[in-house]
Amino acid sequence: MRNIKLTIEYDGKKYLGWQRLGDSDKTIQGKIESVLEQMTGVPVEIVGSGRTDAGAHAKGQVANFKTESTLSLLEMRDFLNRYLPQDIIIKQVSEASERFHARYHATGKQYSYYVWNSPVPTAFNRFYSFYYPHELDFGKMQEACERLIGEHDFQGFSSLKKTKKSTVRTIKELAIEQERDMLHITFVGDGFLYNMVRIIVGTLLEIGTGAKSVTTIDHVFQTKNRVDAGETVPSHGLFLDEVYY
Repeated sequence: MRNIKLTIEYDGKKYLGWQRLGDSDKTIQGKIESVLEQMTGVPVEIVGSGRTDAGAHAKGQVANFKTESTLSLLEMRDFLNRYLPQDIIIKQVSEASERFHARYHATGKQYSYYVWNSPVPTAFNRFYSFYYPHELDFGKMQEACERLIGEHDFQGFSSLKKTKKSTVRTIKELAIEQERDMLHITFVGDGFLYNMVRIIVGTLLEIGTGAKSVTTIDHVFQTKNRVDAGETVPSHGLFLDEVYY
């Protein structure tokens, strides 16, 4: 039995997210599994590194599946890209060790969030960035980023309901870059809770406008209360860039 690793790029705007949902054909996982079944002649279940939300995108999602197929890696890649929709691309197909698991063996991830910060909307980037026309204080936003870096309990920056699992995570890098009207916010960490990136971005934007103070970050860490953080920004500005192993 072979264990095949896929590196996947997708435009998520037409989909309900990564995870297969019953008989719906509007998920990334469901689309890939359907084509893999065509390729192998048997049902195939793939394991992703994690879920992405409805409307979110990926440049480097990782998944694996087990198969007895004798097709070459190149033949697999070409078959998948021939029959998958054009908004889902298999960038790389490789042999993985027998025990490799795309989710359990991931040691970290990089996400990007894009904000179009201009009084005038954008026609071309409207599906891939959040339009936010308000004036921002980047100094305060950078100060808030520094408070978020490190190991913290991020429960208050997530949409998780009560959970027995640990909500402690480590953000290793958090940077804001500005290129004209586009803000590119990059997160690198050992793992991210449900909606964590989108809530942190919403909080940073509210700090940038003055609606919240920089000390909001410390307050949310103390209270662990979701209502103390900022709004959850839309999913269409979010990209999964890379998964680390």
